[in-house]
Amino acid sequence: MATQTKNAAIQSIAAEFKESSAAVLTEYRGLTVAQLKELRRSLGQETKYAVVKNTLTEIAAKEAGIDAFEGQLTGPTAIAFIKGDAVAAAKSLTEFAKSNQQLIIKSGFFEGSALDEAGIAALAALESREHQLARVAGVLQAPASAAARIVDALRIKLEEDGGEAAEEAPAEA
Repeated sequence: MATQTKNAAIQSIAAEFKESSAAVLTEYRGLTVAQLKELRRSLGQETKYAVVKNTLTEIAAKEAGIDAFEGQLTGPTAIAFIKGDAVAAAKSLTEFAKSNQQLIIKSGFFEGSALDEAGIAALAALESREHQLARVAGVLQAPASAAARIVDALRIKLEEDGGEAAEEAPAEA
């Protein structure tokens, strides 16, 4: 590979690292093209799963300020560059690895911190951002609907009493 081509590849990989909130280093030896396609599809559009050259990736990682992959760049290597929900991507990778023993999750980083295989599994065990938002939305809707029911009940009570309920209650000082 010509030096100019190598430099372009290094810059491209370094840019992927810098633009990603997380990345996961894997070994894919023994996976078929169809399995890799299935893995890429399961990771979603915000995650790029790329086969990389180890020496160029090592240089690019250092340029991007990432030391999480030192000593890990051996054998057939691919990296999941995660720009979206890191938890969802980690879940997809770990689930795929469970059903496809050939995929080996080596290490990674998340928001600047190095992760080993156990750290990636722990990340995958967290609740994804989408689930958190749905849960929060449900919590926020529940009190609002309860408050609306209370206001409606008070309005109905006032209408039934002809507005007298407000007049009967003594004002406290």
